[in-house]
Amino acid sequence: MNRNGPASAAWELLLPAVSAPARTRGRALQTALREAVRSGRLAPGTRLPSSRDLATDLGVSRGLVTQAYEQLTAEGYLRSGQGAGTWVGEAARSARPRARDLAPRLPGARADFVPGTPDLSLFPRSAWAAAQRGVLAELPHQELGYPDPRGLPRLRTALAELLARRRGVVADPERIVIVSGVAQATTLLGSVLHARGVRTIGVEDPGSPQHDALYASAGVTVVPVPVDGEGIALEPLRASGVRAVVTTPAHQFPTGIAYSARRRADLLDWARDVGGIVLEDDYDGDFRYDRAPVGALQGLDPDHVAYTGSVSKSLAPGLRLGWLLVPESWAEEIVERKRTTDLGHPALDQALFARFLERGDYDRQLRRCQRAYRERRDALTTALDEHFPGSEVFGIAAGLHVIATLPERYGPEERFLEHVTAAGAAVRPLSAYAHTPAGTADGKKTRLVLGYAHVPPARIHEGIRLMAEAATG
Repeated sequence: MNRNGPASAAWELLLPAVSAPARTRGRALQTALREAVRSGRLAPGTRLPSSRDLATDLGVSRGLVTQAYEQLTAEGYLRSGQGAGTWVGEAARSARPRARDLAPRLPGARADFVPGTPDLSLFPRSAWAAAQRGVLAELPHQELGYPDPRGLPRLRTALAELLARRRGVVADPERIVIVSGVAQATTLLGSVLHARGVRTIGVEDPGSPQHDALYASAGVTVVPVPVDGEGIALEPLRASGVRAVVTTPAHQFPTGIAYSARRRADLLDWARDVGGIVLEDDYDGDFRYDRAPVGALQGLDPDHVAYTGSVSKSLAPGLRLGWLLVPESWAEEIVERKRTTDLGHPALDQALFARFLERGDYDRQLRRCQRAYRERRDALTTALDEHFPGSEVFGIAAGLHVIATLPERYGPEERFLEHVTAAGAAVRPLSAYAHTPAGTADGKKTRLVLGYAHVPPARIHEGIRLMAEAATG
């Protein structure tokens, strides 16, 4: 065979395939030829050697090459005609295989105070691995089939006990749905609202910026409702005309306030008056440092509050594991929507978490995290006192972030952020979480949302010092 041009290329690319065991040699030859076309090393329009010539050069039977040519011609990678030879077809487009990582990260930040991430190094690997081994040894074969779309009864029962004990929730296992985090709980509720003819939902302003896209995916539009010192403002809520609202009453995100008892009662009165529903996002309700956690709003009126939470802050967001507890009148529609969405959460993950709860491992993890995060909160407030004297800090009693209002001498906010960002600090202003310009208005002051859970104490001090030097340098 001619050793020049395309023939030589084909011969060289296919040589490794012929060293495969005899029983797999034909498949290896097809795979090698297919990948040569996909990668572009055999370009569209290239004429391949005859089956006889290629078989001779590779030292294989002509039938093996003929079979490979026929298979790839049937798939569209090659084309051939009577007496016209075999050619690389035009259907395949060369592309170098790659897998991009679209996970949200801040590469190169010298100091990262962006809120929302726990310390992933605290993940209890040993206890989790032990629970996994126990589940794999004990799980009945039938539980590897499609699960109840609500979740495994074992897990829902364990969760009901946990939520009643730790968060004061009225938890009926029959109304708990295991979900892939609060995001899925949000879209499930949004899709049922849409099916009921509801097209708008109230959200706290300032609040989570994710709500807009999540509810939009279900065909529901968010309506910003301002937050004051006691919680979501009732008069604007009534004036908005919405019949559903999303709240974070235990520790409002991002302002850090806990809804007052009066505001909680008024909010539930509103829900009863309009025949509406409150979605309570208890995103960090377990982390309260200076006094007992505020109980969940759902415990006051289970018929008008849907309660959701997850392990994203207590274990890791990558587990994609959460729960949605719905009023009885919503349960059937939510469960059916969950069924048609994904046929239920992975059974192994559910059984593993159930065992983790039952053996007390989750309670131990919460205590461990609470100690670590309290230490980091204290480190942050100390560092702010030292490097930004005169700052006011809010929301320190709970959660994984604080609000720091800096003295006017560090403003204006835009210039401050420009300087600290250039120095390598990743930080978010409170204004980044406003749905409307009035949502965080505070004159000339710079107001920052400082996440600390994922930052060791020494790095907290270094990061705040870096920001202060950048702001005054």
